[in-house]
Amino acid sequence: MLIEQFLTQAICQTVNVLFQIQLTPQDITVQRTNKEFEGEYTLVVFPYVKHSKLPPPETANLIGNTLIKNFNNEILAYNSVKGFLNLVLSHTFLLNVFKTIHSIKNYGYEVENSKNKTIMVEYASPNTNKPLHLGHVRNCLLGYSLAQILKTQGYHIIKASIVNDRGVHICKSMYAWQQLSNGETPQSSGIKGDHLVGKYYVLFNNLYKKEVEELLLKGLTKEEAEKQAPCMLAVNNMLVKWEAKDEEVLTLWKTMNNWVYKGFDETYEKLGVNFDLVEYEHNTYLYGKTVIKEGLNKKVFYKKDNGSVCVDLTPDGLDEKVLLRSNGTSIYITQDIGTAIERFKNHPQLIKLIYTVGNEQDYHFKALFKTLEKLNYTWAKDCYHLSYGMVELPDGKMKSREGTVVDADDLIESMISTAQQTTEELEKTSHFDESEKIQLYKTIAMGALKYFILKVDPKKKMLFDPKESIDLQGHTGPFIQYTFARIQSILSKINSTDTIEFNAIDLHQKEKELIILNHDFKQVLQNAANQYNPAILANYIYEVAKLFNQFYSTCPIIKEHNTQKQNFRIQLIKQTANIIKPAMLCLGIEVPNRM
Repeated sequence: MLIEQFLTQAICQTVNVLFQIQLTPQDITVQRTNKEFEGEYTLVVFPYVKHSKLPPPETANLIGNTLIKNFNNEILAYNSVKGFLNLVLSHTFLLNVFKTIHSIKNYGYEVENSKNKTIMVEYASPNTNKPLHLGHVRNCLLGYSLAQILKTQGYHIIKASIVNDRGVHICKSMYAWQQLSNGETPQSSGIKGDHLVGKYYVLFNNLYKKEVEELLLKGLTKEEAEKQAPCMLAVNNMLVKWEAKDEEVLTLWKTMNNWVYKGFDETYEKLGVNFDLVEYEHNTYLYGKTVIKEGLNKKVFYKKDNGSVCVDLTPDGLDEKVLLRSNGTSIYITQDIGTAIERFKNHPQLIKLIYTVGNEQDYHFKALFKTLEKLNYTWAKDCYHLSYGMVELPDGKMKSREGTVVDADDLIESMISTAQQTTEELEKTSHFDESEKIQLYKTIAMGALKYFILKVDPKKKMLFDPKESIDLQGHTGPFIQYTFARIQSILSKINSTDTIEFNAIDLHQKEKELIILNHDFKQVLQNAANQYNPAILANYIYEVAKLFNQFYSTCPIIKEHNTQKQNFRIQLIKQTANIIKPAMLCLGIEVPNRM
């Protein structure tokens, strides 16, 4: 970073000479100055007190005076507060920083892509027994935006999804459809395929609950009733038949899954997410079973009396983990083991495999990675679980088996409707034709939805509020979109080029702040990528938009009579727009030129 690089070098040179020590610039840390004090960057001087043999305020003054003496073109002034040295950067230095940023095409994400550094980001990975819901939306948006952010750092990215299209949950929907549907299809009912299958998943659980209650009344324990309920016995039998490739079961399975695949694709398109690699569990789970049998032969795993295969993870602070059921059928970890091995085998340049999965599966991934370590796969350390908190509603947690979810398709349509209503109430689209209005409402709606979700640190659970997310004045996506459109509107009223035509001009405080915030973009992208956290970028872009609006209210552009100042401000807002747009695209959000 231009500013930090200069300051750490200047401070390093200064303290080494003053105190006869041997530090490197990497040993020096500067931070942004607290807003209540004058200055842009602060050095904490306490580490140098033992060398100066002076109290902290005197140490700060000594360093500050020496910096001004030797670097007066870059450092205009300083002030010290106890053990903190606050540095005021010169207007000339900041203008030169801005000129450098302005001259770099694609500043912040100019790194070239390298296939020698491949990262796979897995997200979505739904079950085919229900449609995508709000929880899946957070998953998809996190995974997609992280992939986009990692691209800016020169990584070759593979956006992957594995569709969990087999197993007990899928058989539950199939059994309920067999028993209750009277042959209903998406075509006959007019219901989207994934919604139709989800309907039968809910119906199964209603039936299961009823059968368990009947068995409880006959004197069975809860555990016995849950295992012996006729519909659950039928489902377990169906899964065994599926793994034995029973023709009737396979035909029904293919039919219902195809309904769901089509429905998923429609929802992904609405969300604006996509994949480079889509895998299906039915193609991967058998290899996992083979690996587990090999591990059993090598005594890495063991078989229990009931026939199930387990791994002992108690020395690792975990538990005994079942890898294969007693009837020989697979569970999630079975296919996850096989899939991970296949991915590293098929992509030899892979340096990181990131799983975007909710924090309810924290234990699962700890067990998965430890199991892969026990199988002596050295790349197990390169697997990472991007764990995120659940999305909750004002009235509590979502439960798909009870049908109390916020459906993704319904949510998107509701957001578009809210965006239309909000925009029309502001009477800002009277000059748009009908097709432009429709596109604008979609852009605002998806910007609101995506930003509201991505601005929250992934580790935190969140409460989703559609009305709050659409506010044009709050900490929202539409506020940032509106800021970008505002810049485009200003630029459309001025004839300008990209030529730098300013030299020595005095900067307003907001201009200084905006230069520095523009300058931070590169570091923010790096931090978001290194920490696997799109919220870092999302919140930064809000700060940029907020500061631009403060700048615009105090620094005239169109009415500025000083030609050099006007040219500088034009280039400054252009550069700001050139940061807002790619940053928002990293979050999967489009920014309209007009709003």
